[in-house]
Amino acid sequence: MSPRTVLITGCSSGIGRCLAYGLRDHGYRVFATARQAADVAALAADGFESLQLDLDSSTGIHAAVNEVLQRSQGRLYALINNGAYGQPGAVEDLSRATLRAQFETNVLGTQELTNLIIPAMRAQGEGRVIQISSLLGIVCLAYRGAYNASKFALEALSDTMRLELRGSGIYISLIEPGPITSRFRDNAYTVFKKNIVRENSAHRDYYARVEKRLGGTTPLPFTLPPEAVLKKVLHALAARRPRARYAVTFPAHLFAVLRRILPVSWLDAVLAKVSGSGQR
Repeated sequence: MSPRTVLITGCSSGIGRCLAYGLRDHGYRVFATARQAADVAALAADGFESLQLDLDSSTGIHAAVNEVLQRSQGRLYALINNGAYGQPGAVEDLSRATLRAQFETNVLGTQELTNLIIPAMRAQGEGRVIQISSLLGIVCLAYRGAYNASKFALEALSDTMRLELRGSGIYISLIEPGPITSRFRDNAYTVFKKNIVRENSAHRDYYARVEKRLGGTTPLPFTLPPEAVLKKVLHALAARRPRARYAVTFPAHLFAVLRRILPVSWLDAVLAKVSGSGQR
């Protein structure tokens, strides 16, 4: 029997790279994509069927989907939407262009890609769409408003698709990690410096702490390696009825519970404590 085919976005490092190698080791045929040509070449050198896919480009998304479906004879078992980045900054300091850019990658490009894949899954009568969401799709931390909003949007779209795809054989699963070892913090620091003007901001003292944290190397408490995400993805791919949600790391489990049981004012106090000092 031919191996099941999986398309993964954002495979240049971190979670995406771990998923590509891990799923290949478990017998899946992996199409590993990345935004930069150099990363695509590196993945190809490691034996992957690798394609360039920039979630900000409709043309690039269509080209990658056409190539994958052509190579797989129109059969794609799973799409893993991992490609994303986090834009730090107080909401009042986010320009319209900065907020739009966050949504272009994390929501709009991801959804466009998913919508192009679903017809092929419908035709074969089965499929899995696995969304790499976040703890910040469960609760909001201060100074992460753009990223919070993008992940809440991803969760809402995923919940809606799960209802709309009932009976189709296509299952939607959300993976909700807390802190995971990756280049996520480095990438966040890059877009922070590019898009946030700290000098005239009411939050400039906080931003000084943000720069120290994002520019440092000390991991956040409860950080796990990306293999913790791989474990959940493997279950979502293989289970006869995969779960709608998979929490990863202790904070993700904890805040999923606290959101249900605490009054809003109490939960806000906890979240402010976690995010307000600039140390998280």
